[in-house]
Amino acid sequence: MDRQMIRLTAVTKRFGDVLAVDAAALAVERGEIVALLGPSGCGKTTLLRTIAGFEQADGGTIELDGRVVADASRWVPPERRRVGMVFQDYALFPHLTVAGNVGYGIPRRDRRSRVPELLATVGLAGLAGRYPHQLSGGQQQRVALARALAPSPGVVLLDEPWSSVDPQLRQELRDEVTGILRPLGVTVVLVTHDREEAFSLADRIALMREGRIVQTGSAEALYRSPASRWAAEFVGPANVLHGASDSGRVHTVLGTFPAGRVDGEPVGVVVRPELLGLARDPAGPAQVVGREFRGHDILYRVHVAGLELLSQRPSTESVEIGEHVQVTLLDDAQVFVLPSTDRM
Repeated sequence: MDRQMIRLTAVTKRFGDVLAVDAAALAVERGEIVALLGPSGCGKTTLLRTIAGFEQADGGTIELDGRVVADASRWVPPERRRVGMVFQDYALFPHLTVAGNVGYGIPRRDRRSRVPELLATVGLAGLAGRYPHQLSGGQQQRVALARALAPSPGVVLLDEPWSSVDPQLRQELRDEVTGILRPLGVTVVLVTHDREEAFSLADRIALMREGRIVQTGSAEALYRSPASRWAAEFVGPANVLHGASDSGRVHTVLGTFPAGRVDGEPVGVVVRPELLGLARDPAGPAQVVGREFRGHDILYRVHVAGLELLSQRPSTESVEIGEHVQVTLLDDAQVFVLPSTDRM
């Protein structure tokens, strides 16, 4: 059996003169949770809708469970793709009960047995007779998820389902949904612009920019080995230093490091804030100019050699604004070197 549940090859979608999805390529394995992560307007939702069949791609091939559902000569409608979708606003029918919403896409003969089974799966067994306005936001989301699971899909698509939820509830809802979906073994594609959301939920992340998938990998791979400066800064705070490389080394204001794949040219050096240590030193060349207390850690802004750098330290290592410090690199093995031609 083919391990890939979704395979996208050079998928392209235009809206007039706007190229919303540009030759996107992605493979998702069975049971995998993959996040489409990127800024607003980068084409994430459009790509998701082409997978579902709500948008018809202008080029490329979409395969689901080994079957071509869209290419130059065919287009399979959404209801025949075995795909469930949870929309951003849940899209529940206000005039139908919970049971009515969940059973909407189920053949009438199967509703009596299938609806209670689905409601039990999502933890709503006692709420079949309620209407959407009588439910909490989390309960509404579970109804939307049960409805998406109703046709026993091989793929579930989530379109920014927590974007309108306050941060404290968002974590709880994410845990609920993944707790439901992972045991079922369904393949999940999640659209989000929230880095923390993608990092905490997804097995792999497809990073999108201007309609293209620019990098795919685990959260750790994207964070520690970004493909570009833009990718480095999108997935987390980053200090990008200019340096000169020669003989396999790169020279910066913070010291000399291995140049990696780049040699004999100007480079950019990506240093994450947690890699910069601060030590009080009245004669130190750096000065703390900003301080953001965040509970478990403190994010500092430090001026050194005409640059402003970010340093993230445990809150037990407190330094005050105005103090002079020595800045040290804690682990040069985690520094990442990019060609200086790699612009934003």
